[in-house]
Amino acid sequence: MNQTTKKYFLVLVLVLAGGLIHLPLTAQNSLLRYAEKQYGLENYSHAATLYAEAYERRERYTTAIMAANTYQNLQDYDNAFKWWKTVVGHEESTKEDYSNYLKSALRMDEDFNPQELLAGSPYSEFNFPELDFNKIRELKKKKSNVKLVSLKEINSTASDYSVTVDQEDTKYFTSNRGGVYQSEKPSVRLDAKNSLFSEEKSDFNDMDYFGLYRYSADGEITKMSSDVSGALQYADPSLMESKNILFYTVFRNIRKVKKKRDFTVQPEIYFSKITDSGELIDSKPFPINNFSEYGVMTPFVDEEAKRIYFASDKPGGFGGFDLYYVTYNDQMNFGEPVNLGSEINTVEDETHPSRIGNSFYFSSKGLTGLGGMDIFKAEYQDGKVNKTENMGLPYNSSRDDFAFYISPKGKRYISSDRSGGIGMDDIYLLEDLHKRLIARIIDCDGNVISEEFESTLTEKNSNTRIPTSRNEKAELLADLDPEKDFNLSISKKGHFSIQDNELSTIGLEEDFLEKEYRLAAIPYNMAVYVDIVYYDLDKSLIRKDAIPTLDKIASLMQQYEFIDLLVGSHTDARASKEYNDALSQRRADAVSEYLSKYNIPKARVRLDWYGEEKHVNDCGDGMPCPETEHQLNRRSELVLEAFSDKNKNYELPKEFMGRDVCDPTDLFEALNAEINDVPTIYFDFDKSNLRSVHKKELERVSLLLQRLVNLQLNITGHTDQRGDEAYNMKLSERRAKTVMDYLTNKGIDPKRLKNEWLGKTQPIHDCNTADCTEAMHQLNRRTELQLKNNK
Repeated sequence: MNQTTKKYFLVLVLVLAGGLIHLPLTAQNSLLRYAEKQYGLENYSHAATLYAEAYERRERYTTAIMAANTYQNLQDYDNAFKWWKTVVGHEESTKEDYSNYLKSALRMDEDFNPQELLAGSPYSEFNFPELDFNKIRELKKKKSNVKLVSLKEINSTASDYSVTVDQEDTKYFTSNRGGVYQSEKPSVRLDAKNSLFSEEKSDFNDMDYFGLYRYSADGEITKMSSDVSGALQYADPSLMESKNILFYTVFRNIRKVKKKRDFTVQPEIYFSKITDSGELIDSKPFPINNFSEYGVMTPFVDEEAKRIYFASDKPGGFGGFDLYYVTYNDQMNFGEPVNLGSEINTVEDETHPSRIGNSFYFSSKGLTGLGGMDIFKAEYQDGKVNKTENMGLPYNSSRDDFAFYISPKGKRYISSDRSGGIGMDDIYLLEDLHKRLIARIIDCDGNVISEEFESTLTEKNSNTRIPTSRNEKAELLADLDPEKDFNLSISKKGHFSIQDNELSTIGLEEDFLEKEYRLAAIPYNMAVYVDIVYYDLDKSLIRKDAIPTLDKIASLMQQYEFIDLLVGSHTDARASKEYNDALSQRRADAVSEYLSKYNIPKARVRLDWYGEEKHVNDCGDGMPCPETEHQLNRRSELVLEAFSDKNKNYELPKEFMGRDVCDPTDLFEALNAEINDVPTIYFDFDKSNLRSVHKKELERVSLLLQRLVNLQLNITGHTDQRGDEAYNMKLSERRAKTVMDYLTNKGIDPKRLKNEWLGKTQPIHDCNTADCTEAMHQLNRRTELQLKNNK
């Protein structure tokens, strides 16, 4: 049962008027007068029994009200509800009685319909605006992704609440686990010292007084002692760990106050040094204390902001206990109290403040809640607190929920007297039920993909498949267990599959794990490398000059499993069409057979043959051509294609990691620098016509540009240094144009060819400063080619 605000403490009413007040012990003194006496002394446990007995003797409306109030003060909500139900059964019952009846029903664990409770009365739920039932219904629907786990190592059959934790995981908490005292006799004691209270137990509920306890990391629980003079009750610990100081609430046994005859002792805050053995020494009072005028309690130390938050019913507040703070410095000097304002405080009680980061937490009886005291969260910005919201289920229940606290290691705790606990109040650890995965699967334009795709989510090292779903935004959703690793795969026909093996909730403090994945279309049949091998007349044997090319292709296919080979074989026009068709097939087969010695599967080599259909020049049937031109037609064009199987979904190769998967040219560049090269075209002295050997090279460049449409070619003409500058500039222009014309005649778009000439200005060998051999002059007579990305 929760002992929040004043109910945590024995209110010591000291009547210093002359003469002892003798308790009614004779038959002529009424039972009710005795019950009222106990109620006035806040001995609610005994008073409740007496009122119930008095009502049994005579059913009076006023007696039922007192019984209901007594059980309500005890936070015995089950009995309070029963008695308020009895109250509204009397004809004298008022609207206020019905309001209390509805409030007590809210504190029951079961759901209820206010209209059913009000049936037969002159009221409806709309007559009680202080009870916002629509808001309450919303709160009951507001459930968080957490579960409550009882701290069984701490909780007892008594009351345990308000935990604080240090860096070593030592826990400090409040408890009254000492035992229960019989109430057969009045708990108020008359003795020679004229004390109207019990020093052995709390008159509030006949249990031991609350004290501070320490739970060490090795599992030992010890009761802490304090040097605060006259203290009966201790509660609500809060650490200032940097100074090894503990702040806490104290209720002291004070019998006399100068110039006051009747007064009520109020709770105070003290702070003390903590010894290794758990003693509280060098205790000092909080400067805001004023035990005879108002209460000060439930401190929270905010070391980051250098503030002490606390609750107080000091004059000038909004009513009940309000939340305040004072600042402090390193010398433990405190500022003036600042009220947190109407965003937080109400006419009723607000207590148990705490803050971490941009969030401020507290408990309230005055804000709309689920029953008793509820936990609320507010925004903390620039030292100000606003935008309060009820934290909903399961943080709150129909009972009292309070003392929300987050430890230095991020563990969250609350205290509650909800049903199902071990004792009257219990401390609970909040654990996430799951973390919510929200994955945005976007296309190359950044739009979330709304079409269907396959997703497989499993816990790492387990075959257990975790269900996924998609929300109205088409985002992928899943519930993940905390502190686990996961594997996620996403696939869609025609797109690179996604594999995330680093998905993890380990160390994740937020409730959500948000991810974004780009699902990019596979650039099927993307050419990444081309070359050509040539054959002798009427032959299909692989020539020696073809071996380096085929060896390189085999090496690339072994290195990149996503690359396959397309072979297109041809003949010249000499011989019949049928014969040439068969010959071109044998030439394609020869390539496949050669690669088989490298264990390249035949399934990765696609063979096409065209006979004499596709000449690269005009050497058709009956056309006179030199042998060098016929040679250009006797060939196998070799094209390495990435992602050649359009029925297969490929994973993104590791070679493309970090590249823009939505840009095929960027993917090509990941391989191009390594496997593609282009020739330098050399010329005879004072000439610009192509040599036969370079026609083969330009055939390859032409095929490269035809298949790799994302590339452009820079063509730069040069000369040697013999001759004047003007002549050589024109000669280099003709040499560059020769190459460009050859390629445009092959169907290459001139826009993809950048043509320039530099004359003799950039020689390989500077023959003006040294004698050059003819071979050195030859290297200067050139046209250089360079591939560039079209981006």
